[in-house]
Amino acid sequence: MRTALAGVGLSVGLGGAPDPVPSGKRYAVLYFAPGQSMSESLADVRTDWDGVFQVTCVGPTEEQCLWVVDKVRGALFAPLTVAGRTVWRPEELGGPPVLRDDDVSPPLFYVPVQYRLMSTSA
Repeated sequence: MRTALAGVGLSVGLGGAPDPVPSGKRYAVLYFAPGQSMSESLADVRTDWDGVFQVTCVGPTEEQCLWVVDKVRGALFAPLTVAGRTVWRPEELGGPPVLRDDDVSPPLFYVPVQYRLMSTSA
């Protein structure tokens, strides 16, 4: 996912802001849940995986924050490529309205957007 987001020109952090933070203050931060292994058959062979991840989109204005959301959606629209796995297209689960972070100066706007991802062995 990090590669897909960087491929559309976004600076991407994993679990926090990218280092260095881009001068335009527009970036995405990935947060992953551990997900769960799923049985692919009645034999209980656990090669399927189902998980949720979040992309927090950040910008200096509400409009720029939504620009980052749009770039993220474009990057994640196509199925992701993972060696040895078949991966479904990420399913957007949505998020809250854009929020303003007044704990930083100048304030930044952000919105966490959650996605569901599933894969199985190829």
